[in-house]
Amino acid sequence: MGDIKERSIEPAKTVVVFSGGLDSTTLLHYVKSLGYEVYGLSFYYGQRHKKELEYAEYWAKKLCKEWKLIDLSFMKEIASNSALTDYSKEVPHEHYTHENQKITVVPNRNMVMLSIAIAWAENLGAEAVFFGPHSNDYAIYPDCRPEFVEALDKASRLGTYNSIRVEAPFVSIKKWQIVKLGDSLGVDFSKTWSCYEGKEKHCGKCATCQERKEAFEIARVKDPTEYEVVL
Repeated sequence: MGDIKERSIEPAKTVVVFSGGLDSTTLLHYVKSLGYEVYGLSFYYGQRHKKELEYAEYWAKKLCKEWKLIDLSFMKEIASNSALTDYSKEVPHEHYTHENQKITVVPNRNMVMLSIAIAWAENLGAEAVFFGPHSNDYAIYPDCRPEFVEALDKASRLGTYNSIRVEAPFVSIKKWQIVKLGDSLGVDFSKTWSCYEGKEKHCGKCATCQERKEAFEIARVKDPTEYEVVL
């Protein structure tokens, strides 16, 4: 499983940032499997695919000691250049590594979310905050790269009495490996959401739908997703 390492720990509190997407839902299961008492945190930042939050709530009820949904809808005002927050912009349908996918970047989104998560973790007396970037994200999203994780981890440890760690256990692996891990953990992937279009079904055309389908194919795991279009 790539660079993911199993470890034996005493039960402790941790905050997991998850959206209801495939990656972060698998992360939630993974962290739970490590024996942590999990406090879940999800965010509404004006995203057009807010449908993902229905799945976040579904998993929170099953796996979290406590869950909070934080309203960051003001992000639509200060991050309006993104197609995820400005619904008048079209979501591009090219491959997820294509240059035009930069229009789906919500500026500094992870920094904002993780700062809130670190604050809650400190308040709870938790020891870490987990979030779920992976190596497919590097090409387009700067706040998903290892350098960002390392820098924020250092800042968090310096800025909290509990020396809160920021952990991203999937940061060096591919999405297909996350699918394999999730499958081994019994994740019901039909209860996850990836599509940026945010309709009733996954569109099957946007970059995140393409990436999702590709990951299941490479992992050789059955894809339970209903797509409007199968390319």
